[in-house]
Amino acid sequence: MEFKQGNGWRCCYDPDTGLYTAETGGGCNHDLYEITKEIYDHVDDPDVKWPTSLIAKGRHLYMTVNDKCGPPYTVILDSDYQKICPWAKTTTSGDIWPDELTDAAVEIFASEANNREQRRKKREKRENEKLQSKKSGDTK
Repeated sequence: MEFKQGNGWRCCYDPDTGLYTAETGGGCNHDLYEITKEIYDHVDDPDVKWPTSLIAKGRHLYMTVNDKCGPPYTVILDSDYQKICPWAKTTTSGDIWPDELTDAAVEIFASEANNREQRRKKREKRENEKLQSKKSGDTK
């Protein structure tokens, strides 16, 4: 794995998977992203004043928040975040948002638009599994 890092951020290129990923923050406020090669290539350019803003253009995978503005919480936007970012060390804060709340947030917030397709597929799979379970339960 190849890494780049700066103040408050770290990016990784995994040649085995071909994925570019990143983390921002750390400790009690932590975010993971899947980023593009272009973001990875330019995140440490001298003219990039806010690398974390560039990283945040990637697909948001995970966030944990404990900022004293309310109770701590964690939002898992992609349940495969550990497979996508095996190098990242995450610490869950407070309650993990339920899938239904995360799905709603992804649909509402423009900043999460690039998670919609992935969330919709997983929601459809969950709903189909519930239907199958219900059907098999009715026959017993």
